[in-house]
Amino acid sequence: MTRAAVVAEVKETSVLPMLAVDMENKENGSLDVKNSVENGRPPDPADWAVIDVVNYFRTAGFEEQANAFQEQEIDGKSLLLMTRNDVLTGLSLKLGPALKIYEYHVKPLQTQHLKNNSL
Repeated sequence: MTRAAVVAEVKETSVLPMLAVDMENKENGSLDVKNSVENGRPPDPADWAVIDVVNYFRTAGFEEQANAFQEQEIDGKSLLLMTRNDVLTGLSLKLGPALKIYEYHVKPLQTQHLKNNSL
């Protein structure tokens, strides 16, 4: 099986959508698994820089609101610490987009981060 076929097969069966896996054959025939970046961001939001957070929200369709994260210098660690109130009032966003950002993005990222780090 070629390296490309192995990578394609692993990506198809991956249960973590934010985590891409790159496998390389070592000289002894075993496989070396490396975490790679997804859309230019590290897979764990705690490792995201401010620009990674901004790009995440731009990619999610929140172009205007992404600028608020940049202005407030919200990096991945800060994002994971944000409360609902922080998002609704601290970023000076319109209520509708702020609710969507928290419920559909911040909260799930926090939940996934906690799951991954409690194993």
